[in-house]
Amino acid sequence: MSEVGAISKGLRCRCPACGEGPLFEGFLHVRQVCKSCGADLSGQDSGDGPVAFIVLIVGAVVVSLALVVEVRYGPPVWLHLLLWLPLTIVLTLALMRPLKSLLIALQYKHRRDDFSEGA
Repeated sequence: MSEVGAISKGLRCRCPACGEGPLFEGFLHVRQVCKSCGADLSGQDSGDGPVAFIVLIVGAVVVSLALVVEVRYGPPVWLHLLLWLPLTIVLTLALMRPLKSLLIALQYKHRRDDFSEGA
């Protein structure tokens, strides 16, 4: 599996083995077994990686936009809260599944590569 293939599977939230079956049951719970290929997904865990990336990405976007709006228009604090809190929540929720899936797919690819090189 190429790096591009792993990234594609990850961003589409698909099984890292076959790329067909859904990776998640519910919002963030990783399936035990792939519906399509039967791959064991029970050991797949992304840890805190997605959260770290989301903090950096969403933080950079929201703070940059808030600074531009503050310098250009100088709105009151309540308007900043009305704008940036919902945007932060929406961006965080929108990025959580794809980034968690992406990290799982890349871990899966590199674990398989490590095992195949050692054999």
